[in-house]
Amino acid sequence: MVRSILEDGLLIISQCKSITGDIWGAHFGAAAIAGYFFVKENSMPVDTVNRIKAQSEAMLDKHSYIGTAQPVVGMDSGDAEKMILESLELVIDELHWVGHNVIYAALSLLAIQELGGWGTKDEIQGISTLIRSFEKSIPGRSWLGYSISDVRKLEIDENDHFPAIVNAGQLSELILSELSSFRTIYRAEAHHDLIGHMLTFSHALNVLFDLGHVSYFKRGLLPLFKLVKVLRASHNLEPENPIKLSSPVDHQPLIRAKRSEWLPIEHVYWCMDYANHDWDFGHVFKFPFSFYNHLNRVPSRMTHATENFRYIVYNQSG
Repeated sequence: MVRSILEDGLLIISQCKSITGDIWGAHFGAAAIAGYFFVKENSMPVDTVNRIKAQSEAMLDKHSYIGTAQPVVGMDSGDAEKMILESLELVIDELHWVGHNVIYAALSLLAIQELGGWGTKDEIQGISTLIRSFEKSIPGRSWLGYSISDVRKLEIDENDHFPAIVNAGQLSELILSELSSFRTIYRAEAHHDLIGHMLTFSHALNVLFDLGHVSYFKRGLLPLFKLVKVLRASHNLEPENPIKLSSPVDHQPLIRAKRSEWLPIEHVYWCMDYANHDWDFGHVFKFPFSFYNHLNRVPSRMTHATENFRYIVYNQSG
């Protein structure tokens, strides 16, 4: 069953671009992989683990593409890794769609390593094609206080006071500190996407570091810092103060996010009807995996970061 979750997740990522012509269906494959590793990395009761698996399988049943068979013998993990990294090489230095180029690549590499190899050459090529398709794409669509053009032109310098980051633990410490710094979190899609993907993008870089791809980890820091710099502009945002919105979905006045009573390591969290709102496009799994991975590296940041995280994972269908 576990192997099937990883394989099915990889298959969705691999087939997404060719079947849909788009990049977004891969969210559900990445989410299934995230759910598997969230369970693996965090100690939870068996009944909670079973609920997470059941939610993952229901999501896969709904979003897996039809009519393709999984290979009996997987491609060598080293060869698969090389193909995926060659694609990531083309897009690692810029911010593309709040880091999904790196997120898809890192979670694919993590799953392939866990399986000891996976996929035909064509299926690995499908993942590579998806990653390459981010080349020249926009940094994201929804921003508070910035336009897409503003973000593209954004520069990082000494006045931004980013610490020197040389390893995954230091990056997790920075990200949890940034999460802790928000006085109020708003439900505007810009905040939902950006804060949540600050967690997942940075975690994806940490996965690359853990897998030994340190040069990619380092090259991905500058695009990540651009995302963090944008978010810093709204650490102390007040809804009554005018702010430029450059988004097809956000509107004034900004609405405060609701607080989740339950956290993803608690059983009740997984008893909610996430299918009712399509597992928040897979983020029901992705955000917890990334947040707790950061937290497990820097447990001293637990209290306020965890409190603010409750506003990122609020169940909209609840």
